[in-house]
Amino acid sequence: MSRPALDYFMQLKGIDANFVDAWGKPTTVLEEDISRLIEKMGFDVSDDAQLEAYYKQAESEHWLSLLAPVSVLQEADTYQVEVRLPIDFVTDQLIYRVTTEQGEILEEELIAIDFPLCAITEIADVEFQLYEVALSLPLTIGYHQLSLLEKGNEEPLAVMSLIITPAACFTPEKIQQGHKLWGTSVQLYCLRSQNNWGIGDFSDLKELLRKTAENGGDFIGLNPIHALNPSQPEHASPYSPSSRKWLNILYTDINAVPEFKHCNTLQTLYKSEQFQQKLTDLRAVEWVDYQQVSELKLTSLRALFATLNEGKAANQQRLTAFLAYVEEKGETLQQQAAFDALQFKFLAENKDAWGWPAWPEAFQSFSEKAVQQWCEENKQEVLFWCYCQWVTETQLAEADQLAKSLGMTLGLYRDLAVGVGKNSSEVWANHESYHENISIGAPPDVLGPLGQSWGLPPLSPDHLYKTGYKDFIELLQANMSYCGALRIDHVMGLLRLWWVPEGVSADKGAYIYYNVHDMLNILALESVRNQCLVIGEDLGTVPDGMDVLLKDAGVYSYKVFFFEQAEDGGYISPSHYIQQAMATLSTHDMPTIKGYWHCDDLTLGKALGLYPDQNVLDRLMRERVESKQQILNSLHGHHSIPDDRYHDANMTGMDQTLNFSLQKHLAAGNSSLLSLQLEDFLEMDQPVNVPGTSNEYKNWQRKLTHNLDDIFNNEDIKGLLKALTIARSK
Repeated sequence: MSRPALDYFMQLKGIDANFVDAWGKPTTVLEEDISRLIEKMGFDVSDDAQLEAYYKQAESEHWLSLLAPVSVLQEADTYQVEVRLPIDFVTDQLIYRVTTEQGEILEEELIAIDFPLCAITEIADVEFQLYEVALSLPLTIGYHQLSLLEKGNEEPLAVMSLIITPAACFTPEKIQQGHKLWGTSVQLYCLRSQNNWGIGDFSDLKELLRKTAENGGDFIGLNPIHALNPSQPEHASPYSPSSRKWLNILYTDINAVPEFKHCNTLQTLYKSEQFQQKLTDLRAVEWVDYQQVSELKLTSLRALFATLNEGKAANQQRLTAFLAYVEEKGETLQQQAAFDALQFKFLAENKDAWGWPAWPEAFQSFSEKAVQQWCEENKQEVLFWCYCQWVTETQLAEADQLAKSLGMTLGLYRDLAVGVGKNSSEVWANHESYHENISIGAPPDVLGPLGQSWGLPPLSPDHLYKTGYKDFIELLQANMSYCGALRIDHVMGLLRLWWVPEGVSADKGAYIYYNVHDMLNILALESVRNQCLVIGEDLGTVPDGMDVLLKDAGVYSYKVFFFEQAEDGGYISPSHYIQQAMATLSTHDMPTIKGYWHCDDLTLGKALGLYPDQNVLDRLMRERVESKQQILNSLHGHHSIPDDRYHDANMTGMDQTLNFSLQKHLAAGNSSLLSLQLEDFLEMDQPVNVPGTSNEYKNWQRKLTHNLDDIFNNEDIKGLLKALTIARSK
C-alpha cells in the first residue's frame, strides 16, 4: 500500500497511528500493523486503486447527501446545520421542516447564501457548496427529524435525525447542594442469604438496599447484570455478556415470581426433602455452582411459564401483562429470546455448537429466513425465553422502586460493560453493527506489558453515525432503566478504543476514534431523561483533554485510592480529590484491602504463572512494601490511625482497626460519592477476579463469607457504617 492511500484511508476511518503510551512516551504504530487492521476491517490493502476508489466514493456520497445522517446539538437559541447543495439551489428559498419527537411540525424558510460558505467541490461537472445554516426554531431536548424541501414539493430533498441535548449529564439536587453520599458495591451473585438458591438474587438485593439505607448508606453499586448465556452458565464473566440490553435471568428469585404460589408441580418439588437439601448445599458452598443453579432455576422457570399458560382465570391478568410486555419490547426481545432458544437447540444436537459461528450457516443471523421460520414454528419456546426476561426485569424494577421508597438519592447504581462477546446474541442479531474480526483491548502498560485483548468486537463508528447512533441510544436507555446512577466501564471508549486484529497479540493494535462530542451529548440527553447520574471509569492512560470533556459533560470521575499517587510516591489526600467523582478503595479487578496488604494477589499471581520470572515478582513485592509504607505515612499525617501503632510497613499486618481506618480515611474525602466493597467490611482476602486468567482461577464465583443478616448484625460493621455516615455528613 502506498503511503498516500494509507493516510487517506486512516483519516476516513479514524485510525490514529500515533499515541502516548502508559510511560508517557510518544509511540507510532507500525505500518504493517495498520495494514493488518485494515484487512480485518474487510479491505484489500494490497490494492491502492481500490482503497483510493473507496475513499473517493465515500467523499462523493458525503457531498451528494444534502444533509448528514444525524446532527447532535446542545439546546440553544439557534442551531448550526450543515447543508450541501448543487450551485443551482444555493439561491433558492428552501423549507427546513422539523418534526419533533412529539409530532409537532416546525418550519423555517431559508436561503443558503445568507449563511457562511464553508467548502466547495465538483462532482460530475456540477459544483456543490457547503453552507452552515442557522435554524432559529424553538426546539426542546429529544430526538427530532429535519427534512429539507422545495416549496410546493412535499417529497423531501433530504432527511436527517436532529438530536437536541442538554449541556451536561444529570446530577441530583441533593449532590448539587453539597451532600456527600456513600454506598456499597457488590457482585450480586456473591450475596449469601437463607432464602436464595445458591446465588445472590434480586430479593437479596432488596434486603441489601433496606439494610444499607437503615445504616446511612445511599446506594448499592452492582456489577454488570447483563444477559449471559443460560446454555453455558459457567461462562460467568459479567464483562463478556451476550447482550448489554437484556438481563441475567439467574438473578430472578423464583419464590418471588407470582406464578410460584399457583404452580402445584413446583410447590411439590420445592417442598421435597431432596430439593431442600440441594438448596442447602448450594447455599453452603464457597463458590457459586453456576451449573447446578442454572439447572434448578431454568427447570423452575419452565414450570412457572406452564402455569401462566394453563388458562386459569387467576393467571389471566398476568398473562395479559406478559403479552403486552412482549409487544412493547418488540424485535430486540425476540432476538434475545430466539438466540437463547436456538443455543439450547444446537447444543443438544452438537456439544461443540458453543455459539452462533458454530451453528448451521442458515441460522447464523437473526434475519435469516430459516431463523424466522423456526421462530414461527416454535412460538412457545421463544415466548418462554421472553418470559424469563419479563420476570427478571420486573424484579429489578421492584428493587429500584424500593430504593426510591426508602428515600435513597441514587439507590441502584448499575455498570455498563465495554462490549459483548463475539459469539453473543447482539452480534448475531446485528452483524452490520460490529467488526467481528477485531477485538477491543488496551496497548501495553505497566500491568500488561504485552497489552490486552478482551475478545469483544467493537461497534463500527461508521455504522453508528449512519444510523443516527441507534445502537448507542438503545444501550443507554436499557441500562439507565431502574437505577439512579450508571458506571460506564472504560469511558475512554467514547473517544477511542484500542482495536486488535484477530490472530495477533494486543501490542499489534491501534486506536480508532469515535465522535466523542456526539456520544457525550447523547449520554447527557439520556442521563437527564432518566434522571441517572453517570460515572466514567477513567483509570489508566487518559488522553489529553478527555478529563476536561468528561467534567464539562457532567460525568463523574472514578478515583481508586490505591492508584491516586503523587510523583514522589506518596498518596494524594482524599481531601484533595475532585468533588465530581466517586472514590473507592478497590475494584473487582483488584485484591481486597486485606489481600492487597498481605500481597496475596502477588502470591496468587505467582502460583497461577502470571509472572515471567522471580525477578518480576521480587520487584512487585518491593514496590508493594513501598506503597504500603507511603499509605501508613499518609494515614498518620492525617491522624487517621492511632499514633502509637502502624509505623513500619514491614512489621504491620492488616487488622480490623487498620482496615476500617482506611475506609473512614477515604470517607472523609472531598468526592461527592464513596463506594466501599462488602468484602472489605468482612475483611476478606480472596479476590473475585484475577485479570489475565480464565480457567486458572474461579473468576466471578467467589461468594461473600457471611449471610446478609450476619453482616448487618455485626456490631463492629455497624460501628463502621455509623462512622462512614458521620464522616460523609461533615
